[in-house]
Amino acid sequence: MGKKVKKEAESPPKDVFDPLLIESKTPATAVLMLSSPENEVLAKACDALYKFASKGDENKLTLLGLGALEHLYKLLSHEDPIVRRNAVMVFGIMASNQDVVVHEFATLCLAHMAVEYTTKVKIFEQGGLEPLIRLLGSPDPDVKKNSVECLYLLVQDFQNRAAVRELNVIPPLLGLLESEYPVIQLLALQTLEVISKDRETRIILGENKGLDFLLNILENNELSDLHIEALAVLGNCLEDVHTLQLIQLTGGIKKLLSFLEISTVPGIQKNAAKAITKAAFDAEIRKILHWEEVEKFLLNLLETNNDEVKVAASQAISAMCGNIDSKSVLGLQGIPQLVQLLSSNNEEVKEAAVTALSNLTTASPRNASVVAEAEGIEPLMNTLNAQRDGAVANAIAVVTNLSLQEPSRVSIQSHGIMRALAGPLRSTNSQVQSKAAFAVAAFGCDADAQTELRNAGGLGPLIELLHSKNEEVRRNASWALMICASDELTALELCSLGALDILEEINLSTKRKNKFSEAALEKLLDNNLSQKYSRMGYLSSSNIITNGFYDCGQIKHGKKFLSLEELSKQGLTDRRAIIFINAKPQENVVVEKAQDVSPSLSGTSSREKASSVVSPTEGKQELSGHISKSSTRGKGLRKGKGEKEEEKPKEVINITPQVQEEINVEHSHWLPPPDFILMDYINDASRTILPLTTTREQVVALAQFVADKMGGPVEIEKLHNFSWELQISEIEFELKCNIVPIGKIKRGTFYHRALLFKVIADRMGIGCSLVRGKYNRAWNEVKLVEDSPKGLLLPPQEYVVDLMFEPGCLMKQGTAKADQYKRI
Repeated sequence: MGKKVKKEAESPPKDVFDPLLIESKTPATAVLMLSSPENEVLAKACDALYKFASKGDENKLTLLGLGALEHLYKLLSHEDPIVRRNAVMVFGIMASNQDVVVHEFATLCLAHMAVEYTTKVKIFEQGGLEPLIRLLGSPDPDVKKNSVECLYLLVQDFQNRAAVRELNVIPPLLGLLESEYPVIQLLALQTLEVISKDRETRIILGENKGLDFLLNILENNELSDLHIEALAVLGNCLEDVHTLQLIQLTGGIKKLLSFLEISTVPGIQKNAAKAITKAAFDAEIRKILHWEEVEKFLLNLLETNNDEVKVAASQAISAMCGNIDSKSVLGLQGIPQLVQLLSSNNEEVKEAAVTALSNLTTASPRNASVVAEAEGIEPLMNTLNAQRDGAVANAIAVVTNLSLQEPSRVSIQSHGIMRALAGPLRSTNSQVQSKAAFAVAAFGCDADAQTELRNAGGLGPLIELLHSKNEEVRRNASWALMICASDELTALELCSLGALDILEEINLSTKRKNKFSEAALEKLLDNNLSQKYSRMGYLSSSNIITNGFYDCGQIKHGKKFLSLEELSKQGLTDRRAIIFINAKPQENVVVEKAQDVSPSLSGTSSREKASSVVSPTEGKQELSGHISKSSTRGKGLRKGKGEKEEEKPKEVINITPQVQEEINVEHSHWLPPPDFILMDYINDASRTILPLTTTREQVVALAQFVADKMGGPVEIEKLHNFSWELQISEIEFELKCNIVPIGKIKRGTFYHRALLFKVIADRMGIGCSLVRGKYNRAWNEVKLVEDSPKGLLLPPQEYVVDLMFEPGCLMKQGTAKADQYKRI
């Protein structure tokens, strides 16, 4: 039984045919083998036919008569690459025969093959371009048609474009333009349109009078079906200055424009506008086009009923704006038409029109005025809600251009521009983001606009743009933040949203920071002086301390800065005391903006400063029943010339009631209690110090006044025994809170005295800075002009004011004594 199984296993299957070697000595048999389902048979048959055909033209004709081409054509798309390759080889060898029939079928097959990229490469590698170009001159129209069609497909690849130029393809192609067959003319024009994208080909085209051929086609109404393609070729030629000048010299541009002006075919109009758009990117070409008054043609196209034509015309107008004369002509006549297009239902038309308006109004106040006169503001505002990002970005650009003119600016703001910009600020498109931020900077100078943006929720998205990887977006966002931060309420909200931390982070990076990010950080801090002093440890003479300011010490980087209200909820802790300023009675909490008290007062004289505040009598009436007067008031102060201490000169005034308010006091739910002692200090100082004739005298007197209120002079050797900490702790315990009004401090050290000095100096218009040092040190710096000999104006010198050891001593900045005072 085992032997039987083995025998059955060795016997071959009944349905398997043994390999059969077929040999044939006749080409007919080989042609029949081209219908075989087996790849190996097909490959060998093609190889045999290739060898047969290569022996002479007679053999090629034999194969043609046997119908080999039809079978070979099917094999050109065979799945097996070897079969495809061998079939192409047979086609190639048969194409070398001069017989017209072979040429017709060979070129037809090549035209079908040239659709595929891989086959294009093979035709190029096999040297197929040269015979195809040669066959453009064939007497047979079918050969011409197939050849030019094949070339049209091949030149889609840039490598083949360069190759056909070297093979001098231009003359035979121009010859085909005179063919009596429209399909051949059309294919020739389409091929010329592709290869004329290369500048070298355009030059050769001009040298062979190709431009005349094209213009003749346009002038011939019987060839109207070729006008669009002829224009496409001319459009490429217009991109080259040399070629355009050549056309101009022969009067070709006038012919072209006159033809275009009378044409009503949308395809022709569209292609003509596109050609002008491409050409107008060159400054010299724009000049030539302007001389030929191309603007009239473009303005006429805006009146057509075809949306594609309107888009192309608007784009051409945008391109021509590079020429200042064209910009003027197009603006005056074209803006009203473009404004009307903003109401189109076609989003592409709307985008093209607003882009043209953006280019027309950029650096052109006259055109901006025309937009406003054409009632373009409302449709522009509507375009801010367009579906296409390009339309939104350019609409923002136009309203920004219009903002430079006050009437237009007011009108745009009345339409709610900041509310409208809140949406674009949230866009994911960097162009829209950049334009929107730039517009915020343009309109943000107005207080109402800042309030509108704040209420519309636009500050958060604006801050988020600081994280953008796009440099322009970050720069414009920083610029907008810098502008908005000029408003105190807006600055506070920006800080609460984390703008300070982000800007600080950006400014630490040499790649991401910019001048606006640095300026924005400074502006935010200038309107949040408590944060500025805590973060930077410095307040300049222009940083005026107002009610609501508090000193909570140096904050560490990355740590949240708490508001005074948040700090008040912490109760009594072991941390250092928070010194706050509030020289405002609580019952008079409504803000009374000082009209004349501002940072600029630091540059005025004492007499000029005195004119901006009310009389001491009025001040005392307001504070009656609240102020406990110190028995040491006025001690150590110098009197005015010819005045007694108890006398009140008429020009001396009480500046407390109209001190400019910090927004913390007005808008916070928690209101810090008024510091009546500080009010008293300010009143006393204003009465006794302001009348002094020089700034130096005022600084010295104020230093002595502050030292007197904070425990008097201290000897350097006994500084360690000056127990100011105990008294501060007692005050904190009494108030059950770490927040201490500065007026309650009777034994103050460096940083208490320096703060009190600046608070009073700011209210008196004495310019001084406040600098935080290490180890509870702080000091004031003032700039004073020395007496100059012979009327010479010397630059001011900077001095450090001694408030501790020799109150009123002015130490010149940079001297050993001043340096010692800072680090003792």
